[in-house]
Amino acid sequence: MKNRLQAYGDKQEDLLRNLQLAAINNRNMFEELMEVCKYSSLGQITDSLFEVGGQYRRNM
Repeated sequence: MKNRLQAYGDKQEDLLRNLQLAAINNRNMFEELMEVCKYSSLGQITDSLFEVGGQYRRNM
């Protein structure tokens, strides 16, 4: 089981990086989000996007 989790960890890192690259390059991120959510939590996805784009704040 540990080997499978380790393999998912490697895949997870690659998918999160692909998501970051899509955000940086202003590409449509839907496909990357659909794939990365299979292996990552919402917090992990949010943190990875925060690293490349900062925090979204709605104008009041």
